[in-house]
Amino acid sequence: MVDSPFKKTVLAYSGGLDTSVIIRWLIDTYGCEVVAFAADLGQGEELDPLEEKAKASGASEFYVVDLRNEFVSDFAFPVMRAEAIYERKYLLATSLARPLIAKAQVDIARKTGADSLSHGATGKGNDQVRFELTYKALAPDLGRIVPWRDPNWDIKDREQAMEYAAKHGIPVPTTVSKPYSMDRNMWHISYEGGILEDPANSPPKDMFLTTVDPEDAPDKPEEVEIEMHAGNPVKVNGKEMSGVEIVELLNTIAGRNGVGRADLVENRLVGIKSRGVYESPAATVLYAAHRALCELVLDREVHHYRLLIAEKYAELVYNGQWYTPLRDSFDAFINTTENRVTGTVKIKLYKGNLTILSRKSPYSLYMQDLGGFGEADIYEQGDATGFINCYGLPLMVEALAKKNWPKS
Repeated sequence: MVDSPFKKTVLAYSGGLDTSVIIRWLIDTYGCEVVAFAADLGQGEELDPLEEKAKASGASEFYVVDLRNEFVSDFAFPVMRAEAIYERKYLLATSLARPLIAKAQVDIARKTGADSLSHGATGKGNDQVRFELTYKALAPDLGRIVPWRDPNWDIKDREQAMEYAAKHGIPVPTTVSKPYSMDRNMWHISYEGGILEDPANSPPKDMFLTTVDPEDAPDKPEEVEIEMHAGNPVKVNGKEMSGVEIVELLNTIAGRNGVGRADLVENRLVGIKSRGVYESPAATVLYAAHRALCELVLDREVHHYRLLIAEKYAELVYNGQWYTPLRDSFDAFINTTENRVTGTVKIKLYKGNLTILSRKSPYSLYMQDLGGFGEADIYEQGDATGFINCYGLPLMVEALAKKNWPKS
């Protein structure tokens, strides 16, 4: 046991092998009391056995906090409204969850009088950054114990973790049930590691939990109508619902049509390339509906500038910089531009594909006469001559100047 200033720590606890082992390791290595904390982000039955497992592993207290409404309204929807997608494919669900989990973890630490915080993220991944940047922003006075980077941690792989668990009577599965790791919340499920580490390996068909294989999806298309107000979804198929209810329903509808899968090799913040496979059925539909309304109601300059911000916003979230002045500034701009993102979008779902069928808004900037090929009272086609002359002037000047340039 090391000489430690920490008397009580709050561990972000998932109930898996790593965090179950970490409870006992913290007690044995640091001699501190361990409070286990789990966040309810829509994992469902996965949460049921956690309290018993945590206390059997040595935790003195266990807390589970329902964060579903906050996750959807304050994290998932704002990022969707910003159209933030990391490297054009990843809808950022795990990235969104970590700062919220860490925020609630800090609240538990204040409630229980803990002097430190701990997590089970490894030194190779992104989650360590997401947790610890939140700790620094919200609780700079609390200590941090990070087992995977601790010099006293000598567990190098799953087999050694299993041996440690068996030695200390920690209740964990005795076999590896899945040849990959999984992280689940209501915005997505991510899969990585194991057989997925080789990008040449296709994901096994039975791996996916919320989307059917597109080949096995119904042979008849399904239509769904999304109504949004100021960029937030408020109704599905004419029925008003809460954000959580909308996400749950769209996960079912899109999932049964095979919509919402992504497979990418992404660039982690630490510089490592990582292969991830994702299921995001509801998020995929909501992003598409929101984008369709933005195209209709935003003027060109605002729309194009938002697209520039979206890429940086995605990087910021992916890199764990949620509680930063830059994100606050981005949100202030996005919120202003979302005022008119109101209307309905009808979408067709069919065997993994998503097609926009219609979109309408009371704030539409689209004028059929102006955008079509017919005549319009407010636009004289002849005016384009002067515009093209001015717009093309630099090209004409360079072409004329080239006549006098030295021959190369």
